Amino acid sequence: MYPLPDPFLVNMKEMLGGEFPAFLSALEEPPALALRLNPKRADAEAAAQAYTDGPVPWERRGRYLSQSGALRPGSSIAHAAGAFYMQEASAMASAAVLDAQPGERVLDLCAAPGGKSTQIAAAMGDAGLLVSNDPEPDRARSLAGNLERMGAANAIVVSALPEKLAARWPEYFDAVLTDAPCSGEGMFRRDPASRAEWSPAAPEGCAKRQAEILDRAAQLLRPGGRLIYSTCTFNSLENEGSVRAFLARHPDFTFENFNLPGAGASREGMLRLLPHCLRGDGHFVAKLRKAGATPLAAQDRPIRVDRETAEQLRALEREACSLPEAIRSMQPFMLRDRLYCRPWGSPPLDGLRVVSPGLCLARVGRSHIEPEYALAMALPPELAHRYALLDESQALAWLRGEAIPMEGQRGWTLALYHNLPLGWGKLSDGMLKNHLPKGLRRVSKA
Repeated sequence: MYPLPDPFLVNMKEMLGGEFPAFLSALEEPPALALRLNPKRADAEAAAQAYTDGPVPWERRGRYLSQSGALRPGSSIAHAAGAFYMQEASAMASAAVLDAQPGERVLDLCAAPGGKSTQIAAAMGDAGLLVSNDPEPDRARSLAGNLERMGAANAIVVSALPEKLAARWPEYFDAVLTDAPCSGEGMFRRDPASRAEWSPAAPEGCAKRQAEILDRAAQLLRPGGRLIYSTCTFNSLENEGSVRAFLARHPDFTFENFNLPGAGASREGMLRLLPHCLRGDGHFVAKLRKAGATPLAAQDRPIRVDRETAEQLRALEREACSLPEAIRSMQPFMLRDRLYCRPWGSPPLDGLRVVSPGLCLARVGRSHIEPEYALAMALPPELAHRYALLDESQALAWLRGEAIPMEGQRGWTLALYHNLPLGWGKLSDGMLKNHLPKGLRRVSKA
C-alpha cells in the first residue's frame, strides 16, 4: 500500500481539526463504487440489479455497487449495450448541481472520459445541445465513444484548448461545466498509486491552470448563465481558493447556493464531499451565476434541407428504421460519405478539431445506405426491424462479431438482448450478418 504523503496529511489535519481521524480512517476503507442508469434503456434497472445495493442520494439514476467483487458490471453485456455508465458516486455531484434542462445549450469543457457528459445528456433527453470537449485528441475519442454507447443524440465532441473555444464561441452557452484538471487528492482511496504521483507543488501548479480555464469558461457563458466548477481534490488552494480568486477577477459573477440531497447545503456556493461524511470519494463543487439575463439569439431554421440530404434520409427510413421525433427535429447534413444530424443552431465548427460533428446516422454508398452503430444506440428499438438474441451465449457471440442464424425478411435488423441494443445486422440467406464495428468487438477466448 502506498503511504499518504506527509505534507498532504499536515494540510488535511489543519483543515479538518477534530474530524481528521475519521477522514484518515475513511481513506483506508474500500471506495464507494457506483454506476448510473441510462434512461434510454427501458430495462436498465433490471439489467443493473444484480450489481447494485442502493441509490446514490444526489443522482436519481445513480446506484451503488454491492461490495461483492465476484461480479464485474463493466464487462457485462448490459454495459456494452449502454444500460449504465460506471461512475464513482461523488463524481456524479457536479452534473447534478448543474441540473441541465431540455432545450439548453450546455458545454462540458473538460469532459473526458465522459461520465459527466453522459449524465448531462441523460438529463437533457436529446432536447437542446451538448458540446463536450477535451484538449487531448485520444481522450476526446474515448469521450465520443462513451456518448455513442449511451445513445446521446444531441452531442457534438471537439478537442480544443479552452482559449480557442472562448475566442470562437463567446457568450454562447446557458451552462458550462468545468471539471478542472487537479492534483487528484480525492482519488487517493480509489487509486492508491496516485499517492505516489502527488507532490507538494501540485496544488499550486493546478490552481494556476484552473484559473486560466475558469477565465475562458466565463467568456463562453452567456449573461445570466451558470458556471459549475468542480475538482476531485481536497486542498483549499484548488477549491475555495480558486473560486474566490475567480470572483475577485470577475465582479460580474456571484455565487449561488444549492442543496445536494445526501451531501448537504453549500456555503457561498461551494460544497465539499468528504469520504468520512458520505458514501463517496473526495469531490468539490461550486455554482456561480453570471450577471444579466440576455436571451440567446434566435436561430432561424433553413426553409428546407438540401435535396441530396433529404433523399438520403428517406433512403435510411426505407432501408432500416423510422426516426424518432428527437432526431427528425435536428439538422441533417452530409459530410463526405456520412449522413449526420445535430441540433439546429449548433455553433460553427470550422477551424476546430472535431471528433464527432453530431449523431452519425448512416454511411452512404453509390447504390446503398448502411445505418451506423451510433444510430442503433440512440434509436428506440421499436422503430426498427429487430431480432431478440436468444440467450447470453448468442449475445456474447454477437459481441465477438459473429453472424447469427435467423429466418425472416431480408434487410437491416437491430440485434437486441433483453431489449438492449447491440448494433445492426443485415439478414440474408438465413444468417444475420454482424455489422458491429470492428473496434468494438470482443476478442474470442482461446
